[in-house]
Amino acid sequence: MSFEYIDKNVADVRARIEAAKALAGRENDSVMLLAAVKYAQPEEIEYLYKNAGVTHVGENRVQQLLAHREAIKDCEGLDFHFIGTLQTNKVKYIIDKVSMIHSLDSVKLAAEIDRQAKKHGIVMDVLVEINSGAEESKSGVLPEELEAFCEDIERFENINHRGFMTMAPKCEKKEDYLKYFQQTYRQVLDIWAKKRHNISKPVISMGMSDSFEEAIASGSDIVRVGRGLFLK
Repeated sequence: MSFEYIDKNVADVRARIEAAKALAGRENDSVMLLAAVKYAQPEEIEYLYKNAGVTHVGENRVQQLLAHREAIKDCEGLDFHFIGTLQTNKVKYIIDKVSMIHSLDSVKLAAEIDRQAKKHGIVMDVLVEINSGAEESKSGVLPEELEAFCEDIERFENINHRGFMTMAPKCEKKEDYLKYFQQTYRQVLDIWAKKRHNISKPVISMGMSDSFEEAIASGSDIVRVGRGLFLK
């Protein structure tokens, strides 16, 4: 089976990332390409890792994550992130299989991540998910509740709050994404400045296949690209 389409897509996405960084004056900054593999086959993920050099993948579903890890041969070194909505009763299945959870949106979930991480003797990196468009159909912490939420999760010793993730509402015009991304960026920097024990900048995950250039222009450190990598 030929995977030339993956080579072409990865090269195109990487070129667009570099162009967006240059346009934003961020040539020296690192922007992680996180492959969203919700619709990918295991052999595509394996090729992406071994041949196209994409080492970070984001999983939306717990069962699919487990199935992919089982099916992909020699995946040591492949870095799995969990980017979908996570139920508390599913945390135990992934706590030792991912390097970061991008979708922390409740104190109840934080407590369970902390409990399961403690069992495994690890500290789990997490991103707090922000519902930047205040959409009823989406999960995430509302912007006006974000600062208080960040304070609430500080007590959990086995959680390392690394930063924030947001999914902007679907916009008709690409430039409309800038409003949401820039608003989120300003808010998280303001909140982070009040976390006195944190000397590093927050990790900010914004932007998907149709919006990652605007996200990079707004300061995103991680872009989640799915269909842009796997279109044939």
